[in-house]
Amino acid sequence: MNNVREYFLQVEFSTCNFFIWRYNIISKDVQHEINNEIRDREIRVIDEAGEMLGVMNTKDAQQLADEKNLDLVKVSPNAKPPVCKILDYGKFRYEEIQRLKEAKKNQKAVVIKEIRMSVRVEEHDINVKIKNCIKFLEQGNRVKVAIRFRGREMAYTEQGKEVLLKFAERVTDLAVVEKSPKLEGRNMVMYLAPKKDK
Repeated sequence: MNNVREYFLQVEFSTCNFFIWRYNIISKDVQHEINNEIRDREIRVIDEAGEMLGVMNTKDAQQLADEKNLDLVKVSPNAKPPVCKILDYGKFRYEEIQRLKEAKKNQKAVVIKEIRMSVRVEEHDINVKIKNCIKFLEQGNRVKVAIRFRGREMAYTEQGKEVLLKFAERVTDLAVVEKSPKLEGRNMVMYLAPKKDK
């Protein structure tokens, strides 16, 4: 079990010691210490209205939160002293999850599609590869165009570079060369990115 916090309590009786092992399951998305989990002696407290109440003893702050029927949540653990806020933790977590979902929805994953060719590529093959490249660029994907040199073809890397540059010229209306042709082992690679709309 990866997400298990393990600790023990030592209970002393007059003649012998007992060790009681306790396990607390910690959900992966729990990020805040709340209420009795806060172990700091002194904390800086902010009330539910956002007003600073100042530095106070953790027990006093917890008592204040209990009186208001709210939770004491550590929002800034690295501050000196740590900053805690009095709030409704359930509502706070719900709003935080909604914010994360919204941010995830708005971010776009970068997809890189790959097109492979050889140095001695025929015109018909290049036309097919260009059609595929155009399709990928119109979908908003980046394209990695690679030429693999086999055996003695390594002597013709300049020809490979020319093939890649000619390929880039034929898609200039849709793409920009993000990374110029560069030799990586036995492959020469060039990256194309879709032109941004102005």
